[in-house]
Amino acid sequence: MMSGLLIKRSFARFSTLNLASSAETFYARDLAINPIKERKSKPKFDSSLLFGHVATDHQLTVEWSKSDKWGKPQIDPFAPLQVHPFSSALHYAIQCFEGFKAYKSDKGKIILFRPEMNMKRMKSSCKRISLPDFDGKEFLECIKKLVLLDQDWIPTQDGFSLYIRPTGISHNRELGVRAPDRSLLFCVMSPVGPYYTTGFKPIKLYCSEDHIRAFPKGVGEYKLGSNYGPTIYSSKLAEAKGYNQVLWLVQGKVSEVGASNILIFWKNDQGEDELITPPLDGTILPGVTRDSILQLAKSWGEFKVTERDIDMEELVEKLKQKKVYEVFGCGTAAIVSPVSVIHFRDVDYDIPIDPTIGSGKLSRRFWKELTDIYYGRKESEWGLVIN
Repeated sequence: MMSGLLIKRSFARFSTLNLASSAETFYARDLAINPIKERKSKPKFDSSLLFGHVATDHQLTVEWSKSDKWGKPQIDPFAPLQVHPFSSALHYAIQCFEGFKAYKSDKGKIILFRPEMNMKRMKSSCKRISLPDFDGKEFLECIKKLVLLDQDWIPTQDGFSLYIRPTGISHNRELGVRAPDRSLLFCVMSPVGPYYTTGFKPIKLYCSEDHIRAFPKGVGEYKLGSNYGPTIYSSKLAEAKGYNQVLWLVQGKVSEVGASNILIFWKNDQGEDELITPPLDGTILPGVTRDSILQLAKSWGEFKVTERDIDMEELVEKLKQKKVYEVFGCGTAAIVSPVSVIHFRDVDYDIPIDPTIGSGKLSRRFWKELTDIYYGRKESEWGLVIN
């Protein structure tokens, strides 16, 4: 069995961050709520519900300026933002975001999954692009109030949830590449259905050597919009070739899959069953789902769990030797995304999929373990009940 050292490294830089801010901040006790006068009609919570197409009734905003510091947080009816055309969020990509979900149990409990990790990661992203610091606990308390205000928008069906999107942007009114003198922190929400509407649907990956998502000592570990927009072109090229997503490499090493972390379950050179994933070296987003899967795997104690560099050539050799049991992506949206094919240098390498469940047995097990926590079927300190 591996020591706890690697698991502790999996989110170490972010998990050790203090949610509280040493600088000035806003406070949830000052939150002003201006409720909508007439509630909007809700969409059908079924397979027709598309990701991010429908907003709830309200949004949360907090303004900051260099001269006045943080203003008071407020919740207002959902409406378009007024952004100055000179804002450096538009010109220089000074913007970051987070994504997590609210779930409703069959007993009516509203549950957030490890939201403090999203707050820590957002504080880190804000710092990296020179947006002002804030107290993550206070922001989370404001978000809880927003969720409770719009709790009727949380679907009750299994597989459905309320997607929560906290965002930070430059809100300045002058052109120029510099730290903004105004910024806006806001949060919007949208009801979403299951990522796979008819059960697991394994994906095919195209390994790109022409483009990279991130690079050493860059900003790949932060959740910035600038890390996502440029990947769309590469994804379109992969789709045109018949593949679903891109398998990203960094200097010949496996990095991420699409916008998700990647995990591989194989038999290693010592003959051991091993769950392996690339380390958080600065090029990889420290996913909350990734960290949760690693912690679960360690707690089971059934196989080796490792974070280390994975050369693409090493993965190809394992695929040729039929020693790869499963490959899957993981993230907030899909939880796990089973992989059935990896294309590398004109060759398709098949990965085993259990046709009865549409995935591998291990990835299915992780999915069930996590969704049981999400929906309150299993008690866990990771499931934060807010009502």
